[in-house]
Amino acid sequence: MQRFFIQKSTLIFLSLVVLAGCRKNNQNQSYQQQAPELPVETVKQGDASVSREYAAAVEGVSNVEIRPQVTGYLSKIFVDEGDYVRAGQSLFKIEDQVFREQLKIAQAALITAQANLSTSKIDLDRKKELFKNKMVSDIQVKEAEAAYNAARGAVSSSTSSIQSAKINLNFSTIKAPVSGFIGRFNYRLGSLMTPGNQLPITLLSDIHQVYTYFSMSENDFNNFQKQQVGSSVQEVINNTPAVSLLLSGGEKYTEAGKIDAVEGQFNKTTGSITLRAKFNNPNNFLRSGNTGKIVMNQFYSNVILLPIASTRTIQDKVFVFTIKNGKAVMLPVEVNGKAGDQFIVSNGLKAGDQYITTGFDRLQPGTPVVAQKKNAQQKKS
Repeated sequence: MQRFFIQKSTLIFLSLVVLAGCRKNNQNQSYQQQAPELPVETVKQGDASVSREYAAAVEGVSNVEIRPQVTGYLSKIFVDEGDYVRAGQSLFKIEDQVFREQLKIAQAALITAQANLSTSKIDLDRKKELFKNKMVSDIQVKEAEAAYNAARGAVSSSTSSIQSAKINLNFSTIKAPVSGFIGRFNYRLGSLMTPGNQLPITLLSDIHQVYTYFSMSENDFNNFQKQQVGSSVQEVINNTPAVSLLLSGGEKYTEAGKIDAVEGQFNKTTGSITLRAKFNNPNNFLRSGNTGKIVMNQFYSNVILLPIASTRTIQDKVFVFTIKNGKAVMLPVEVNGKAGDQFIVSNGLKAGDQYITTGFDRLQPGTPVVAQKKNAQQKKS
């Protein structure tokens, strides 16, 4: 009886083991059957154009400091802050009475010098005649010549003094060296003006054309140089395509610009280099001090391209899903910009790698995945 009970128990145990094994196999088969089939593509290389933006500052082609050339009190102001003035127009007046008196003194000195010159000339001619008749010595003639030359020098000095007085008198009226817009005044009527004043009276900005200055990283600049044709910096500049300007509000400026200068060296602190683009400003829409963004297209050849729709962005990092050993793998990739609806990949993928194109929204790393066959993809499409 006991033997029968043992045999029966053994039989029941073996049945349970077999049943558990079958259930496990069924679960594995069911698990495999539930693994999603997702479409995959092969990473490709190609050419791309990337639109890049760089913060820019606007300045007039001429920003002139208006400073006094003579010392005196500011007596008149002919313009107002913000006025548009033309080259040669009077802006400020420094009290000129002192310079007028200096001019009169110089003119009087010239009259005296010219009279002395005439007298010395008469004396010289008379002594030359007397010398011919041996009535005066050679030394006396030479003394007369020296006096005559001194009188000539006095006339020249007086003439120079007159010119200097006229220059100072003209400097008392400060005129616009270029056409443009007047800035804020740093001094008011009655202020003492000297050439050594720390601040200029004002700034005059010529904005019929404007310069926009922007900085480019070393990598961007190296790529920029590679794209241009020419052996010298000037040839590269001449062959540079037009650039655009986005205003501070985001709207595009109507005129296209042209890069016309590149700084001579990189900034050691920031690792960037400054470029300058020139824009026409026919309606004086742009002013010195405006800010915006320079937009320029950069071309890349034979680069890794990855559809943006086939990526996932987490905390500003870009990831792509691939399949390895039947499971999903999430790979981080580094991008170097956008070309239309594609990322330009600089690191993380290479040509020939495969990636999941769609259907990975709820996919987790390590989840079993089956690559969808091409025929199935074609039928769905």
